[in-house]
Amino acid sequence: MRKLVYLGWLIVFLPAMVFAQEKIETPVWNVGHKWVFDREGPMEVTGRDARHYAVQFSGGILPKDASGIALFERSTLNVKYMLEGDQRKEYRGFRKKILNFPLTLGKQWKDVIQRDEPADAGSAAHAVEYRETFRVLGWEEVKVRAGKFKALKLEYRVDIYATSTIGWRPESESKSWYWYSPGVKNFVKCQYEKGYKESFSLGKGYRENWELVSYELKK
Repeated sequence: MRKLVYLGWLIVFLPAMVFAQEKIETPVWNVGHKWVFDREGPMEVTGRDARHYAVQFSGGILPKDASGIALFERSTLNVKYMLEGDQRKEYRGFRKKILNFPLTLGKQWKDVIQRDEPADAGSAAHAVEYRETFRVLGWEEVKVRAGKFKALKLEYRVDIYATSTIGWRPESESKSWYWYSPGVKNFVKCQYEKGYKESFSLGKGYRENWELVSYELKK
């Protein structure tokens, strides 16, 4: 009888256990892959070599109100460089590691951005640190304008610290959530908590929610 109960338990819970341990490997992007979002602008793969994908972006997928060509590392999809003419400039901005493959449930990683910023117009610049924490939460079904998808939910937290007479002083904490779909090979949705900001300067750094409108995956 105990064996039957144990087998029944395995039948019910084993699929969930296997699914929970699933590893999501780095997707392969081809030239011509394109994702269009309702607020943050399109992303399109315009080239690739042995180590990087060249991605044309606009509308603030990475830094707010930015556009250009970013080079994504093929092994992890970390953003390594921005192209300025023919020159590669190391990218040190927000969410360079928002995609950090492979992904597994519970995986967590961090990054730090350092820069000098004034608190408001006319004030002296402070040394500021943006301490980023990324965490994989779990699977969810999400519905956006491009369709309905099974997606992996990631939490992004940015803690802002500024220098003071006693060292680093915490200023604020903000969170947002991203949903990544393996079928789409990219994010399908982003949601920011109320009051979210990613700037030490007053009145700057606020973001708005966005979602996928359409996509095209080239073979």
